[in-house]
Amino acid sequence: MGVLDGKVVLVTGAARGIGKECAVLAAREGAKVVINDLGGSVAGGDAGDSSPAQDVADEIKAAGGEAVANSDSVSDRKGADHMFQQAMDEFGGLNVVINPAGILRDKMFHKMDDEDWDAVINVHLNGAYNVTRATINHFREQQDGAYVLFTSTSGIIGNVGQANYAAAKMGVAGLSRIIAMEGAMKNVRSNIIAPFAWTRMIATIPVKDEESQKRVERMKNAMRADQVAQLAIGLSAPSDVSGQIFVARGNEVFLMSQSRPLRGMTRMEGWSPETLLEHGFPAMKADMLDLGNTGSVFTWEPV
Repeated sequence: MGVLDGKVVLVTGAARGIGKECAVLAAREGAKVVINDLGGSVAGGDAGDSSPAQDVADEIKAAGGEAVANSDSVSDRKGADHMFQQAMDEFGGLNVVINPAGILRDKMFHKMDDEDWDAVINVHLNGAYNVTRATINHFREQQDGAYVLFTSTSGIIGNVGQANYAAAKMGVAGLSRIIAMEGAMKNVRSNIIAPFAWTRMIATIPVKDEESQKRVERMKNAMRADQVAQLAIGLSAPSDVSGQIFVARGNEVFLMSQSRPLRGMTRMEGWSPETLLEHGFPAMKADMLDLGNTGSVFTWEPV
């Protein structure tokens, strides 16, 4: 018996990395799986290739599971509709959407091209919208559904050179929260994962110094895609967990905070720019977050 027995799961970006591990584990846990992957490059923008998704579907079937391949793009709304329809046609239903599909086009913000901004927003934020919008009414009508969407520490903490990616991933966090709030009465859940894992997307990040090299080696050796998949499938299984942000880092799982007031200042006569500069901001300074990246937050070696 698996935690997803009788469920139908759509996994995007499922030909490689985290997506593939999620798809394989979902099948192992009893689900019928739609394997979506455009088969494109890490940067996106190319025609793609249907064979990687088919290879994963064949691997699942060879192990005794049920799977079908799909090569639509998450950035295409008609493609997302087709993924849903394929699940209905092939397996007679859909219960879970796991959406790790993504691309990277890293560049310092002052050097970023409009094309690089649009491409990343289209795949990550619009892609999350497309797959959730295509399936939300079905989930609400059957009063059963789970979304596992993917954010990034580049968004919720920050990382230099990834303004497009960070903006998209913070957008996904807001989207997931509202889906969870609006779906609560219909048993529709949505959670997001910020994964630490060595994938071909991470492999494209430039290694510019010794510290970056050490970080890359840690990711290769201690933070794997299959570890992230365990959390994704756990969130796919029936439970009362919804509206949350998790980080998966090696064998560690973190429940992350969400924006809440840190400190309030009141001035009965009201604030002016001068009093804010002289009094308000200095009084809040100790509670302000610094500009450190992920390494300044997760300062210990992964477990």
